[in-house]
Amino acid sequence: RHYLKRCTPEQFKSLDIVITGAEKLPQSLAREFEEKFGLFPTEGYGTTELAPVAAVNIPPSRQLDPNEISSKPGTVGRAIPCVMAKTVEPETMQDLPDGEEGLLFIKGPNVMKGYLNNPEKTAEVIIDGWYNTGDFATIDEDGFITITGRQTRFSKIGGEMVPHVRIEEIITDIVSDPDEDEPEVQIAVTAVPDSKKGERLIVLHKRLNRSIDSILKEVAEQGLPNLWIPSIDSFLEVETIPLLGTGKLDLAKIKQHACEAFHVEITS
Repeated sequence: RHYLKRCTPEQFKSLDIVITGAEKLPQSLAREFEEKFGLFPTEGYGTTELAPVAAVNIPPSRQLDPNEISSKPGTVGRAIPCVMAKTVEPETMQDLPDGEEGLLFIKGPNVMKGYLNNPEKTAEVIIDGWYNTGDFATIDEDGFITITGRQTRFSKIGGEMVPHVRIEEIITDIVSDPDEDEPEVQIAVTAVPDSKKGERLIVLHKRLNRSIDSILKEVAEQGLPNLWIPSIDSFLEVETIPLLGTGKLDLAKIKQHACEAFHVEITS
């Protein structure tokens, strides 16, 4: 977004390739970048423990076989050479078939040997050579990986895994001003313990430009399961959404605000 706002096409005239990582690349942003600079950014994926790249979309200028699908917008690409990826059911750790959402595991020479002087933590995340990324994902029949959220950003409500990020994206789209160049973070979804359903979704928000009731009606029109839709009394107005120095959501403080406001104890 900073490049779009501050740079001219002339400044980027020699640019040949753009690969993004660390955060999900909104496809609307990728298209805006292409319209201004003539180059469509592709997306990759990795973690520090994976040295750090595990998967990537191959840009058209680097594609060796013109008949091969090398890139799928919205995904983080396929596993790099000599690296394998799979999804597993989070509770049973059983491998899942193509297209089913589960925890993303990576295996290959890029996987770290372990955390320094911490064999217990290492044993938690490396199982038979497979590294548990802590991310939820799907892998399609062509091997392209789509990240759907962090394990810590799901709630188990009524026995169903509910993704916080998906709900955040929908509500943010509903309340955002399309004319803002760099929209301020207005929505953050977390959860607090609930005696009946296990957890309860809480939506932290800044002052909204419309009623919560009208927002929830639009959310329901997205076809989400009822368990995914926060209740009208689960919205919490705050002055600012807690952020880390990197600009990412401060999930610990967000959860703390929610627990304090709804008078429940913070659980790990």
